[in-house]
Amino acid sequence: MEGNEKDSLIPLLSSPDSVAVNIPQESAESDKKTRKITLSIRGITCASCVASIESVVGKMKGVESISVSPLRGQTVIRYRPKLTNVQRIKEAIEDLNFEVDEFPAQEIAVCRLRIKGMACTNCSESVEKALLMVDGVKKVFVGFALEEAKVHFDPGITDSVHLVEAIENAGFGADLISSEDDSNKVHLKVEGLYSPEDATTIKSFLEAAKGVNQVEVDEVNHKVTIAYDPDLTGPRSLIECIQESGHRPNLFHASLHTNPKGREIERHNESTAYRNQFLWSCLFSVPVFLFSMVLPMVSPIGCWLSYKLINNLTMGMLLRWILCTPVQFVIGWRFYLGSYHALRWGSSNMDVLVALGTNAAYFYSMYIMVKASTSETFRGQDFFETSSMLISFILLGKYLEVLAKGKTSDALAKLTDLAPDTASLLSLDVDGNIISETEIITQLLQRNDVIKILPGGTIPVDGVVLRGQSHVNESMITGEARPISKRPGDKVIGGTVNENGCILVKATNVGSETALSQIVQFVEAAQLARAPVQKLADKISRFFVPVVVIAAFITWLGWFILGNLHLYPRGWIPKSMNTFELALQFGISALVVACPCALGLATPTAVMVATGKGASLGVLIKGGNALEKAQKVRTVIFDKTGTLTIGRPTVVQIKIFSNISLQELSDLAAAAEVNSEHPLAKAVVEHSKKLHQQYGSCNDHFYEACNFEVHPGAGVSSDVGGKKVLVGNKRLMLASQVLITSEIQDYISDMEHMARTCVMVAVDGRICGAFAVSDPLKPEAGRVVSFLDSMGISSIMVTGDNWATATAIAREVGIEKVFAETDPVGKAERIKDLQMKGLTLAMVGDGINDSPALAAADVGMAIGAGTDIAIEAADIVLMKSNLEDVITAIDLSKKTLARIRLNYVWALGYNVLAVPIAAGILYPFTGIRLPPWLAGACMAASSVSVVCSSLLLQSYKKPLQILSPKETRDNLNSA
Repeated sequence: MEGNEKDSLIPLLSSPDSVAVNIPQESAESDKKTRKITLSIRGITCASCVASIESVVGKMKGVESISVSPLRGQTVIRYRPKLTNVQRIKEAIEDLNFEVDEFPAQEIAVCRLRIKGMACTNCSESVEKALLMVDGVKKVFVGFALEEAKVHFDPGITDSVHLVEAIENAGFGADLISSEDDSNKVHLKVEGLYSPEDATTIKSFLEAAKGVNQVEVDEVNHKVTIAYDPDLTGPRSLIECIQESGHRPNLFHASLHTNPKGREIERHNESTAYRNQFLWSCLFSVPVFLFSMVLPMVSPIGCWLSYKLINNLTMGMLLRWILCTPVQFVIGWRFYLGSYHALRWGSSNMDVLVALGTNAAYFYSMYIMVKASTSETFRGQDFFETSSMLISFILLGKYLEVLAKGKTSDALAKLTDLAPDTASLLSLDVDGNIISETEIITQLLQRNDVIKILPGGTIPVDGVVLRGQSHVNESMITGEARPISKRPGDKVIGGTVNENGCILVKATNVGSETALSQIVQFVEAAQLARAPVQKLADKISRFFVPVVVIAAFITWLGWFILGNLHLYPRGWIPKSMNTFELALQFGISALVVACPCALGLATPTAVMVATGKGASLGVLIKGGNALEKAQKVRTVIFDKTGTLTIGRPTVVQIKIFSNISLQELSDLAAAAEVNSEHPLAKAVVEHSKKLHQQYGSCNDHFYEACNFEVHPGAGVSSDVGGKKVLVGNKRLMLASQVLITSEIQDYISDMEHMARTCVMVAVDGRICGAFAVSDPLKPEAGRVVSFLDSMGISSIMVTGDNWATATAIAREVGIEKVFAETDPVGKAERIKDLQMKGLTLAMVGDGINDSPALAAADVGMAIGAGTDIAIEAADIVLMKSNLEDVITAIDLSKKTLARIRLNYVWALGYNVLAVPIAAGILYPFTGIRLPPWLAGACMAASSVSVVCSSLLLQSYKKPLQILSPKETRDNLNSA
């Protein structure tokens, strides 16, 4: 993401594909979009070769233009991706006996799709398989619990329309949530857009507007889609442009197009559908149950139900058939469809088990009916109540499951709802005076807008305070308990609450770029990622259903054969049944009781709740993989500057070693350091500014520096005013062959033993002075190290600073093992060396120089106030920059993995116990048997119990609580 200012608190995600936006329907305008591809062709020897290629390819449907260069052996083709793709073009050229080298890798696009109709993990595998069979698809991630798919594909070969078609062909519903190029797009509804002339007028005006990259007009649906540069324009300006494009006032009226099909609405619709189906099913099933089990024992209704219509066909049997049939074939049609599509893709799922069980009961009952109606002596028991009640209980279970699954994303939903609906937009004159104040919806805010935030108001977007002072409660975003003081120049986060004082804020990040949106994207991406521990469930699910079907068949066959051979007492068979019917009941019960739904929900629901809870506590976890690795950590490696220390070092002393003036030394050092991002460099620059102010000079301009060079882990060098200036530590001086005298060495040693870092300044090969820089420890550092030790986790410090300073800092916080004077590559190598010894390591850092180490560690934890590069390399982001969250991240991962294991115990243990009971293992000893409808209820209850087990993670409490505000201030003052 780009912006006028980077938000230093929240990581900017490398891929904005998880932004949920509203996608308009495909229009004819989109068919005109073209794409360019360059192919390398071997075998072009003459002009006729060029002509044949241009002739054949140029006539292909969808190819707009082709240009072949025989000297370079390349061809540039412009084509419409809606009508053709690169693969077809490549094959056409190869049919002419030319060789096309492996064409260059296209820019991989990413889109997110909402999947409807998945019943278990086998369904998600069917969706994944269907998507992977689409040409151009590179990677697919399907989240069963999240009901979403994330697809990486080559836009030159396929597109989101074909992906949706592939999912629908597999028997599931699909809606496009977002695609990668939607982050800077706006979709507008335009009233007054009725003709091609109107479309042309609007398009020409928009294309002439500053910052507009692409315009698509759909005159049929009265919609306009605009891709724009957020640095130059925004939704509000584009709406104004459309309204000004008419030849008369108010001809066109534009507004944001909002698609109501959000995740919550989808889930609400799904739960409503299951509820309605359950109620309709009950309307038929309850009478069937009463006519079968209750009313036959009630006189005189029992006599009426026993009335024979044709031979032994009774009134009760006919009524049960009439009432059961709609349940089996109308309400239960979804199970037939699900079974068909699953079997079509060589898979099996819950629908297969339900369809087999209910059909066995229904069609056997039909056989009983036909037999009874054609025979005067045949007597048999129908199972219509089994079929109808089984479907009813399964629908009830799915309804409860959807409700419970909706609770797993409550934390994320609360974050999404933090942003206010409206904002007070101010218009300022050149002197900064307020001209007007307008209330607009938050979605229309643009970069550089100035908004007014009243006391108690919620800040709508990220920005910088222009005027006023206040305290802002950021706990809802960062988890920070105490309000943060805000003054002009301080950054504020969208979704946080202004507690007191009126402030004017300049918007810097809006829409999908805000910290709030970034957190939501982060967590959604994490929830879609599959945890390694889930592989066990996936492997079991692949063969689980076939094994259950075989086990159910063996159950039926075993009871049937034993009964016919009279190997168990006749008294075991109920009076209304025979051996076949008893065996059939046991077989159906075993079939439906063992659905793998609970197994598939065990991991993803726990990961969803944990990542959402972590985000609400200020800990962003990048998916199940990071969660699983964090709980194995036995050693934590801390960076020093900005991690163990506050990260705001200040110059506490300056020593002169030559006849140079203090002001000149500071100016030379500041000029060399001004381009560096290192905290020590900033301390030197800030000190130089203070000296200017102290001596009455407000000029912050330094000497002009050129040939600036960074020496990682050592310092910087630059040419300043014709002088070669080195600013850095002892290693830089020795590498540059600068003499360090005994006086300088003594001073360095004294400062290092006081836990101060010496930044030496050498001019033209001679050390002229040194800055003693002190960076106070974070008040919680010692407690965190001590708490980690009590958890059995050792702590190590690694820093580029000198040994003496590093040792002094480590001693103060209680760390025994230290790696000092280590460059960024050296940090990563140290981690690899420790990993070779079998240690599972977490690295905690904040700077660019920590990125290699964060990537190399088993778990990288980036301090939220650190650099974007460090955050990108990390597995976990600690948004509050508080070390206590290192413990929170590790402890939350332990609790989550423990919960996942408990879920597996619920799911697998349930099947281990329920299947034998359903198969009748207890019947010979206790007379207990599980009717099929009760088995269906148990199966539904297992899924709900697993989801509810995961929801208990919502009550997670941090093991190490944050210091009280007063205690924190006291510690900072003492530091």
